Amino acid sequence: MKTKLASISVLLLTGVLFASFSIIKNDTQKPFIVVLDAGHGGKDSGNIGNGFIEKDIVLDVTLQVGAILEKTPGIKVVYTRKTDVLVDLYRRGPIANEVDADVFVSIHCDAFTNQAHGVGTFVMGVDKSGKNLNTAKKENEVIFLEENYQERYAGFDPNRPESLIGLTLMQEEYLDQSITLASLIQSNIVTNLNRKDRSVRSAPFWVLHSSYMPSVLVELGFLTNNKEGPYVNSKKGRRELATQVANGILMYKQNIELGTSTVQNPLTKQDTENQGVKDKIYDDVIFKVQVAAGSKRIATKAYNFKGLKNVSREKHGSLYKYFYGKTSNYTQIQALKSVAQESGYTSAYVVAFRDGKKVKLSEVLNMGSKE
Repeated sequence: MKTKLASISVLLLTGVLFASFSIIKNDTQKPFIVVLDAGHGGKDSGNIGNGFIEKDIVLDVTLQVGAILEKTPGIKVVYTRKTDVLVDLYRRGPIANEVDADVFVSIHCDAFTNQAHGVGTFVMGVDKSGKNLNTAKKENEVIFLEENYQERYAGFDPNRPESLIGLTLMQEEYLDQSITLASLIQSNIVTNLNRKDRSVRSAPFWVLHSSYMPSVLVELGFLTNNKEGPYVNSKKGRRELATQVANGILMYKQNIELGTSTVQNPLTKQDTENQGVKDKIYDDVIFKVQVAAGSKRIATKAYNFKGLKNVSREKHGSLYKYFYGKTSNYTQIQALKSVAQESGYTSAYVVAFRDGKKVKLSEVLNMGSKE
């Protein structure tokens, strides 16, 4: 990415037209990479509620999700498995890191001792209530089926809550984006398929802890439920669930790209005038680039944010959110978003505020601007 920025600087210094830059950028633009993880596989069948086999159901749904996404230009899909094989739990997150993925989605089915039912979507986090711990334990216990698990997981015990808490630290930076992705998937399934809403929750899943991007785990429903199990296992149910998971991912991509720049390089106001790029000013709106969120209060120094200066911090509930830049000029905030992404915050996105309150970016843009 540094080479790309250097090339852009040369173009600007030599006075090459902005149109030329746009052509170069479009030719080298990174696709939006989605890593899909079908849970379990091989000798790990997952749960077998009502005789239905989780590993087979989630593989079918995952492949259908991928087929839908692959029809969308600009999206690349990577699978942790495409056949009935066991992929070690410790390898699944790193697969996403190795391909520089934009999102990681792990797909599962739930089970319980009673007739519990409904859809739940999880992000990485500490479950202080203990209500979600059983779900995390069941998904984490697959490590016992792996060879040399004692060495690979360094004493980690899925049945000891204290050993799970440390897993949350890696995903803190992407918590807010993970919640957004999880909410969109959850909402699509619940609303469009009329399923019971078990909400977006946090729990310490090993499969999510080592991925360096927004990551979620979807529980499609309870195979142990006498009504829901047959639906999730059915051809119709699998197709419908796959469609809504894919729609949630596509909506997340669209939300992120509301801030996608028509001006991808960090131009100054003078640069934009010289290149013929029009400023888009929204007098009553402040735009910022959100680069991180988490429960820890971090000093807004450049060395804590990959060299970015002018980072601000705000507390929203129990979360601290970190923003780069502050302007009413939408053209400039898009350029700052590009700077943040080039610095390593690949999931950075633009947010809008009016009178100190966050508002929907789409609504602001639909109002129009002063150019």
